Amino acid sequence: MIYKLADKLAETGNLTDSEFLSILDCREPEFSGYIAEKARAVREKFYGKDVYLRGLIEFTNICKNNCKYCGIRCGNKNAERYRLTEEEIFECSDTGYGLGFRTFVLQGGEDPYFTDERMVSIVRGLKERHPDCAVTLSIGEREKESYQKLFDAGADRYLLRHETADKAHYETLHPKEMSFEHRIQCLKNLKEIGFQVGAGMMIGSPGQTTKNLVEDLRFLQELKPEMVGIGPFIPHHDTEFADCAPGSVEMTLRLLSVIRLILPEVLLPATTALGTLDPQGREKGILAGANVVMPNLSPSGVRKKYLLYDNKICTGDEAAECIRCMSKRVAGTGYQVVHSRGDHIKFAK
Repeated sequence: MIYKLADKLAETGNLTDSEFLSILDCREPEFSGYIAEKARAVREKFYGKDVYLRGLIEFTNICKNNCKYCGIRCGNKNAERYRLTEEEIFECSDTGYGLGFRTFVLQGGEDPYFTDERMVSIVRGLKERHPDCAVTLSIGEREKESYQKLFDAGADRYLLRHETADKAHYETLHPKEMSFEHRIQCLKNLKEIGFQVGAGMMIGSPGQTTKNLVEDLRFLQELKPEMVGIGPFIPHHDTEFADCAPGSVEMTLRLLSVIRLILPEVLLPATTALGTLDPQGREKGILAGANVVMPNLSPSGVRKKYLLYDNKICTGDEAAECIRCMSKRVAGTGYQVVHSRGDHIKFAK
């Protein structure tokens, strides 16, 4: 019966809530391999054997928010804070360009220093230096006017995880001053403006149920993002969730396959968090339907300071070593790293 549900999902891209629950709750060891095979067939139909590189530049770990799960939350007085200068960001991009990266992901906390004016200057500078590259921003919640300015400056993509589609669950993970409704509105605004939009959730975050995950799948079906970033929850020792168990690698892989089947054309990363909990996590992610990896281009001196969770991998490698390692790992799965922008099919030029 459960295998027939996987067949149905592969054929139709949809199931009932109870059928999704059955797929997520299934504990048959062979089933994960079966649904992953279905997901690989779908991703190969649209993207072949290609795996896209994103050069991650973590340019500030200063954040005004106090999210209960995050190691760079403003309430963590033990975090060693930093900001990269505009020139340092450009140097990271120059290094990445020389290594073959054609997408740069600027990721940071919600740092008030990086006003619209400063971010517009950075985006324009990156596009002038590397006009054949895509610029992705992952800098949190802003107002629609702000997003429009960044888009007009040349930003191509925007990553903003919704974290959970359940309002009550959202409120257990975030401080009172943060609004579930605003987070969702931000994603809708980004879509309206014309960004390639990335949403996503933590798997196994404190208080999460399988029903919550089905709500997440429904939300993704409605939003139709171009990218979905998911990874297992990993606790950070300086948060109130320090003693909580990490999320399940197995559930994360299962959801990667499901998301590939409900959004066949989606860009789907095999995340660092997956590789942190399982030494083969990113390879397993690719074999479950993922087609994006994000090596770190940040200066090695700051990588250990951008710790959203404990034991994060790749905090010391130089960028060149990081990409060599990643390319070799991807090749071991039967797929190949390609040096292109790696746009969603709808946006491919």
